[in-house]
Amino acid sequence: MSDRNNAQAENDAIKDPSDWTTGEEPMTGAQESYVHTLARKAGEEVPDEMTKAEASMKIDELRQKAGLDDDAPKKKAKSRKA
Repeated sequence: MSDRNNAQAENDAIKDPSDWTTGEEPMTGAQESYVHTLARKAGEEVPDEMTKAEASMKIDELRQKAGLDDDAPKKKAKSRKA
């Protein structure tokens, strides 16, 4: 597959949260934990109850404010020897 096809496939896989079929469902436990962690770090308050779509958008907003964008190099996990 060419780079152009790979890029198009990636763009097609990323949906706007407002277009999610489950976007109106309550946020997941993982989203709730993460959005509250980010909010504390940012010194912001977030509602206790949000939809999956709202939580996703708020997480993106807080990550951007905190400089935690997806383009940042990822740390490699150190392997532990038993």
